[in-house]
Amino acid sequence: MMTKPASSSFHESANVSKMQASSTLAAMQAAEALRAAGVTVFDFGAGEPDFDTPDNIKRAAEEAMRSGKTKYTPTGGTRLVQQAIIDFYEREFGAVYQRSEVMATSGGKQAIFNAVVSLINPGDEVLIAKPYWVTFPEVVVFAGGTPVYIETEETGFLLNAEQVERAITPRTKLIILNSPSNPSGRVIPPQEFERIMEVLVKRGVHVISDECYLRYVYPPAEVFSAASLPAELRSRLCIAGSFSKTYAMTGWRMGYALASPDWTKAMLKVQGHSTSNANSIAQSAAVEALNGSQDSVTAMLSEYTRRRGWLLAALAEIPGITCNEPEGAFYAFPSIKGLLGGELKTSGEFAQRLIEEEQTVVTDGAGFGAEGYLRISYATSMKQLQEGLLRIKRFVERLDQKAEARP
Repeated sequence: MMTKPASSSFHESANVSKMQASSTLAAMQAAEALRAAGVTVFDFGAGEPDFDTPDNIKRAAEEAMRSGKTKYTPTGGTRLVQQAIIDFYEREFGAVYQRSEVMATSGGKQAIFNAVVSLINPGDEVLIAKPYWVTFPEVVVFAGGTPVYIETEETGFLLNAEQVERAITPRTKLIILNSPSNPSGRVIPPQEFERIMEVLVKRGVHVISDECYLRYVYPPAEVFSAASLPAELRSRLCIAGSFSKTYAMTGWRMGYALASPDWTKAMLKVQGHSTSNANSIAQSAAVEALNGSQDSVTAMLSEYTRRRGWLLAALAEIPGITCNEPEGAFYAFPSIKGLLGGELKTSGEFAQRLIEEEQTVVTDGAGFGAEGYLRISYATSMKQLQEGLLRIKRFVERLDQKAEARP
């Protein structure tokens, strides 16, 4: 006789129950489930470079292991990785930071988490421009804060100073900026970014600048870091950076934060009771990534440029789909509103049917706060892009045929 399973006594905390699961990870899991079933998948869901980590970075990690750099490090990172980050920002952007203002983290995501939870109290408002990276509002909710969204569709998903100023209230404590943007790929021009920062400083609002895609910008747009702004505009600024995209180091889990000594001290307290320190071997690899040859970055950007051009042209040929030109990162964020309203009502339904009928994975824009859009990652091969877009076009043609057949 089978025993009835006992009901679970586990109940997640109130903070966690308010959080939504990651839609980008959900897309990755859907693709993996198909692969496990033996299905060939055309996957544009993951925000992960298809390039391997450059060999010079791997060699630095191998040497670190051989020389015994396998122990705990200081919470903020080794002196070598801190200095490499400081030197990079001075070399590239003329910014001067001290060791008390820099810390290594387990990926850029932890830098953002540390910064939010060390600052936000229950009831504090945090401004987030739509569309947003899926983690931004969930970390705010976890910290007890209130996400307040800035609509940017009317400006082609490009945030400006006027939009920011209108959104600020007496309860606004923080804004999270992301340029180049995930998911839209839009890049805030340096002059506009400075205007936004002037508004925020005047109103006493703290800033997290997520610079995960810092180096992946397509001319004539410019590579820009908030670190290059005058010191008076950086007094309430935290930069969250990552090695994952720039150096194809997603699995290494290596990032960093740059902030005032007081904010950094608070973030170190959070990290000291969570991950303790970033992976010691990854820290040695990160030193080589920043100090070594940058040829791999140039090569990857060149290839992303080629893919971007091809993808935008291919999307333009599909009736009902329109797309702003992404100036950075490696995503297209097309509108499919022209295809909705008939058989399919939402972008989520479109994405689900596309997986089922054409084994092609995209990410629903609703997860980024933009219903009616899809995120398509072109951090994949041209062969995958070409076949996947053929499948999307075929799927759209079938929708059109069904619509025409309806009385």
